[in-house]
Amino acid sequence: MYLLLFLLFLAPFSGYHRESSSLRAPFTCDFEKDTCGWQDISTSGYSWLRDHAGSTFGSPEFNSDHTFGTDLGWYMVVGTHKGKEPATAALRSPVLHEAAPTCEIRLWYHGNMQDVADLRIELTHNSETLILWQSLGQLGGSGWQELVVATGRVKGDFWVTISATRNATHRGAVALDDVEFWNCGLPSPQNICTRNEHHCNNYACVALTELCDGEDNCGDASDEDQVSCVDQKVTDFENGLGEWTNTTGWVIMQASEASAASAEPIRDHSKNSASGSFLLSKADQGTPAVLISPEFHPSSMNSCLFTFYYYLHGSEAGSLVLYLQSQDPGSPQTDILRIRQGELGATWVRDKVTIYSKHPFRILLKANTGPGGVVGLDDLILSQHCKQVSNASATGTLPGMPQHLQQLTKIGSRTQTDNVCDPGHFSCGELCLPMDQLCDFVSQCAGDEDEENCGETNFESGPGGWEDASVGHLQWQRLSVQDSSDPRTDAEGNEAGRFLSVQRAWGQLMGVARARTPILGPSGPGCTLKMAYYLQGHPQGFLELRVIEEGTHKLAWNIQRNGNGTWTWVTVPLGERMRPFQLELLGMMDLNIPGTKGIAIDDITFVNCDPAVTTEKDTELSCNFERDSCGWYPEHRTDALWQRASMQGPGYDHTTGQGHFMYLDPTMPPARGKGARLLTALQLPPAHNECLSFWYHLYGPQIGTLSLTLKRVGEADMPLWTRTGTQGNQWQQAWATLSHTPDSVAKYHLVFEAHRNGYHGSIALDDITMRPGPCWAPQRCSFENSACGFLSSGQGAWQRQGNATGRTIKGPRTDHTTETPEGHYMIVDTSPSALPQSQTAFLTSEEYLPLPQPGCLTFWYHLSLQNPGTLRVHVEEDKRRQVFSVSAHGGFTWRLGSVDVQPEKAWKVVFEAVGAGMEHTYIAVDDLHLKNGPCPQPGSCDFELDMCSWSHTPWPGLGGYSWDWGSGAIPSRYPQPSVDHTLGTETGHFAFFDTSVLGPGGRAAWLRSEPLPPTPTGGSCLRFWYHMGFPEHFYKGELKVLLISSQGLLTLWSTGGYLRNQWLEGHVQVTSPVEFQIVFEATLGGQPVLGPIALDDIMYQTGQSCKPPVPAREESSKSATIPVVTATLLIALILGLLVFGVWHQLSKGQIKKTTSSGFDNVVFNSDHVTLPTVISDQ
Repeated sequence: MYLLLFLLFLAPFSGYHRESSSLRAPFTCDFEKDTCGWQDISTSGYSWLRDHAGSTFGSPEFNSDHTFGTDLGWYMVVGTHKGKEPATAALRSPVLHEAAPTCEIRLWYHGNMQDVADLRIELTHNSETLILWQSLGQLGGSGWQELVVATGRVKGDFWVTISATRNATHRGAVALDDVEFWNCGLPSPQNICTRNEHHCNNYACVALTELCDGEDNCGDASDEDQVSCVDQKVTDFENGLGEWTNTTGWVIMQASEASAASAEPIRDHSKNSASGSFLLSKADQGTPAVLISPEFHPSSMNSCLFTFYYYLHGSEAGSLVLYLQSQDPGSPQTDILRIRQGELGATWVRDKVTIYSKHPFRILLKANTGPGGVVGLDDLILSQHCKQVSNASATGTLPGMPQHLQQLTKIGSRTQTDNVCDPGHFSCGELCLPMDQLCDFVSQCAGDEDEENCGETNFESGPGGWEDASVGHLQWQRLSVQDSSDPRTDAEGNEAGRFLSVQRAWGQLMGVARARTPILGPSGPGCTLKMAYYLQGHPQGFLELRVIEEGTHKLAWNIQRNGNGTWTWVTVPLGERMRPFQLELLGMMDLNIPGTKGIAIDDITFVNCDPAVTTEKDTELSCNFERDSCGWYPEHRTDALWQRASMQGPGYDHTTGQGHFMYLDPTMPPARGKGARLLTALQLPPAHNECLSFWYHLYGPQIGTLSLTLKRVGEADMPLWTRTGTQGNQWQQAWATLSHTPDSVAKYHLVFEAHRNGYHGSIALDDITMRPGPCWAPQRCSFENSACGFLSSGQGAWQRQGNATGRTIKGPRTDHTTETPEGHYMIVDTSPSALPQSQTAFLTSEEYLPLPQPGCLTFWYHLSLQNPGTLRVHVEEDKRRQVFSVSAHGGFTWRLGSVDVQPEKAWKVVFEAVGAGMEHTYIAVDDLHLKNGPCPQPGSCDFELDMCSWSHTPWPGLGGYSWDWGSGAIPSRYPQPSVDHTLGTETGHFAFFDTSVLGPGGRAAWLRSEPLPPTPTGGSCLRFWYHMGFPEHFYKGELKVLLISSQGLLTLWSTGGYLRNQWLEGHVQVTSPVEFQIVFEATLGGQPVLGPIALDDIMYQTGQSCKPPVPAREESSKSATIPVVTATLLIALILGLLVFGVWHQLSKGQIKKTTSSGFDNVVFNSDHVTLPTVISDQ
């Protein structure tokens, strides 16, 4: 998000040893064009490959890259390891040259601890290989995650290796993208430096503040030599503690001794090597480790500058505190000068402290380790003005550390000296609260002590729980208005107020300023954060609020433009989140540029975050979204978010055609997540059932699934409704009954969840209505989430099942809806033990609305190979009326059943299975659909009401794309014909597909007919109208007619086309001795470009020929005489004129050789280009 702003701070990097546009250009790679010099050096079949859309390994989790967030982008990936022995895949960078102390490697990885045993980044220079970072099986989160690793100062040539290790229990895949080296360049030589800079021996310029700080900033180490750093005292722990005293808990160790399974440093700071030494806290948790300096003379005249490097990693509870202990004979005192706490990453961080003291003093460094964490120290540097008292013993004259310092852990912490509670509990009055009830947005202490220092604050009395976690040149600091040049007041306009501000820091890295809250949560779905911010910089800075959850940092809000010099209020939705999570403020601005004023935060409050409190708005579930989103809240735990919108996606709302609706666009950044949820707050269940109706818009060639679920507290989720794949470019209505158990007090959520499978399409919701009582039977039922209210009766038992899990009856391998084993259907076992011969099993629906117009009820059925008996369908009004019956051997295919219905009263549909007494038999049904209008003939459709029986479910291996359904009158983001063929108007409908969405991961889209019976002798005729629109000859789409049967795949017809803007007729004779399906395939014959292929008025004529009949001779001879004579005379006249013209030109010598120009003589066939034969004059 802030890459462009970081580029403002980049120093040139020495690049790599390959041609580049700039010798010192920063080295970055997004893998879109090639691997940028990164090479796989694996020694086994387990290796890194450049991939896109998961096409190489067929990994569905890698359906998008990080650069673009779509299936068109590229990344590096290692595939599933199929062997049992451990294997490592290694990816090595080009050879790089010289890395500055500020150098960082930033990359994005996709994987988790179940995927990879170990992910490691190593740096090799000279003869040493350093481990910069390793996961140790601790990769967290889902989707793309950012990783930042500091290299430290590296001299000469080096390269970086990224390796992934698998074993018998870790066989998944991991991917990398957007690998970048930031701030790695050394300063360039300059003729003149500014007065605030030091001129290095190599003529580079570095800031005076970087002199004698233990870092080679010049590149030739001349800023750290004895000339520049006279009389400074450096303790690097290579030869002991020097003149410092370890009272308890500190241990000198080498990085080579670090445990691979711990958070201990794997390199020191002084040498940036595993052979270097440093100081590490080994004190028991809860017991501080204290390091004490010798005694120094007063430093009131010339300040003593203390520079040190520390390491805080592995635990949020670890801390390092720096004290100044004054040796005032009248009143000895100890003051806190620095305090750092929390997880700062596996890097050494620089800090500097300027000490002013009128009395002799000592410096104390106290470390507290948290669970699993460590605290380290290295390179303690005292400037020449830190004058040590001669012959003073570090321990002989040192008074004991005051007892209150042993209790102190951080500013603003809940310090309790009289805690009577057990460990791990918090005391407020007579209450002892477990720690997970602190900062949970529910006040339980009488004085709200459990919710203090949780992030809600005006900064007047303290930081309010916000802890600075910065490691670079910037930090967050609590300031008063008097100490700030800008802003001149706090957010309330007070000239004596306080706020949180971005200020300079002494860290050597170039990172942003970071501040974090304590652990928070859980929160309710309506939870928001309100705050005031001030942002005024030149060039513009940025400010962000992120949520740290499950190891990931997710953006909640950001601003990148300068303000108008005033405080601005903003409300940030946080939504429902589980504990634990933290909030993180990030700020960046170049404070060295004139005109830069500052970044500040004030008056942070949490609103409606208690998950147990329900407001009046939370109960407003009926909503048209015109005013706001009522009681429906987007969940903010994923990057893809529902948004209240107008004139997007569908182009219009359902309520008024010009209003608002809830909208999800998978292509909107940063929508990289797989799903998004829209949910309610907790609701109290009523004493009766309820009906929830809504309108939805599910449209696009690669859109995914929309579902509705009821979630009760303490109970399993109850799926209510689902739709998969495009439903056409129009609003559709659906409803679901909410069944509540009498006397139930368990609260519940309602959740709409959109789960996408690609990046082409949009999902919208509008006009949600809740009313008492059950709903009518749904017009569609796929049995994916429930039995849709169907009840089983009779001797046999119908049941809902899938073939993947929970199978009790051997049934179809896949369902019809999803065509996968994970799909569901209704099935009855017709074996004699379950349904004896001639016995029946009934499956009865809920009541349907009366139909004022004729309707068509369609369903798909599947019969076992052996005769299962008879499937009958009845319509039940006052009495049952049979409308369908089939009794035959089955097969491996779902077949379509359809009946015309027009009940005048409320009615039900009843499926009846009659047993035949055969073992291992069954009858299954799936995908009921009640639609308007009479049923079409098999294989035929005019597309005015829907897609009829033609299936557009994506076919495996073709990229997951679907044909769609629409009309020219409805706004669409995809190109389509302006009119249909049936009506010839923009209100008419057709099927269409935009070939431009066929990226590298997709090859074609199929539109399939229902299974059709074998054709009669002579075959049958398939007639259709098609429309193809492409801007130029070389941008060519292809339309094919395929025939699929047990005998294989056969191409019957194909054509390619460019811009024709008209409907053309096509026909093909179909002949098949076995059951078959017809497939219309849309694909590309060239480069992707915007261009639709459309179909309309498909007509399958059984037993008919596509050729027009030839008239009988005796009937036509007389009438044909005159046309034949006329045609003969006309041809003779034309030939005569041609002969005369040729003779005339020859007589004048005017015939010349000519060649065709342009494309007039190019003939386009379906799969190749042919040129007309040219007769040579030789």
